[in-house]
Amino acid sequence: MTATRRVTLVWVLLLVLTFGSFLVGVEQGAGFASVGAVIIVGIALFKVRLIGIHFMDLRVAPRALRALFEGYVLAVFVVLVALDIFVRA
Repeated sequence: MTATRRVTLVWVLLLVLTFGSFLVGVEQGAGFASVGAVIIVGIALFKVRLIGIHFMDLRVAPRALRALFEGYVLAVFVVLVALDIFVRA
């Protein structure tokens, strides 16, 4: 797959994910708010990962740098979900 095609497909996926997170946010009810928030945060951080890997060329970066980036994204997700759980409890 050429680089142009790959980047275009990732861009389309980012658009679809943005629309999907919008739909999840619009459809939130009182009981769904916590789950919806976790889904939206997960989508947002997955988008951060896609941008980092495909548009910032971390897919060809040294393993340590990519592992640091992946760990950072995972850590931010865990912290945000934990904060959401503790605040709602």
